[in-house]
Amino acid sequence: MLYGFLKIWVRLASITFCRRIVINNPERLKMKGPLLLAANHPNSFLDAIILDILFDKPIWSLARGDVFKKPFYIKLLTKLKILPVYRTSEGVENLETNYTTFDACKEIFRKNGLVLMFSEGKCVNEWHLRPLKKGTARLAINSWQEGIDLKVLPVGINYSSFKRVGKNIFLNFGSVISKEEILQFDTDGKKNLAFNTKLQTELEQLVFEIPATDSDKKNQKLSVNVKLVTKVLLSIPAMLGFVLNAPLYLPVRYFANTKTMDTDHFDSVVMALLIFLYPFYLLLLSAASYLLTCSWWSLLIIPLLPFTAWAYIQVKQQLD
Repeated sequence: MLYGFLKIWVRLASITFCRRIVINNPERLKMKGPLLLAANHPNSFLDAIILDILFDKPIWSLARGDVFKKPFYIKLLTKLKILPVYRTSEGVENLETNYTTFDACKEIFRKNGLVLMFSEGKCVNEWHLRPLKKGTARLAINSWQEGIDLKVLPVGINYSSFKRVGKNIFLNFGSVISKEEILQFDTDGKKNLAFNTKLQTELEQLVFEIPATDSDKKNQKLSVNVKLVTKVLLSIPAMLGFVLNAPLYLPVRYFANTKTMDTDHFDSVVMALLIFLYPFYLLLLSAASYLLTCSWWSLLIIPLLPFTAWAYIQVKQQLD
């Protein structure tokens, strides 16, 4: 119930907080399981959220195991369809837990479910595909060997910015990796190598390769055209949007910056805080307006304020 409610709410909120979501093959969003989404990982838990709200079917995600420390977090994250996966850096004594998680994934596949795995293993804010870890290959191959008719779908996630709210997101889906082209090899080592080579080749076509200092290429690949007439029509609502939403946005941005300094989680934390705090902000302003005016017209703030935020996002600077 919690997962379903949040999926609906965040899907609605994304209309305001994202400028554009561009998808190369939107029909992929209707794919049914058993399906393993093998994606790059440029933007912390926002990567999983974006895929989750776009796909018709629920998605189970694999997240870093060190957040699964307390019973409350374990229970909450499980309700949100998140399972732990540990890296060597998080303690070799925890690696055994990965077998339990992989077994849970295979049970999800047997029920025709969807699982998301970040094949690079670690989040880094960049426009670059890093070498792939072995986890995705092992889960896929082991599932095939146990008779699960699993499909593996490569996914490239690209953002116009890692610092600005109101971003363009380019979601690219590749060709499904079939078990026949992998299981033909006789040893696990060769199968893993063949899988990662195939997945790396696919993702290289889906993930934008842009040096951080190449402004021209950023503009070419990551910006979207906004017509002059749109900018003119939205100019006044956009100015209102900046002024009226700044009392929430600026403190959230400051708080996220202090808590995520020297990490790659800033963007995701800002988006998460805005999505969950914005309804309370709307209610607070609406109540304050009613107390001042004693007019039910104050309720118009609830639809109008998000519109002004949307207007500002449409005309604001797109790139860092």
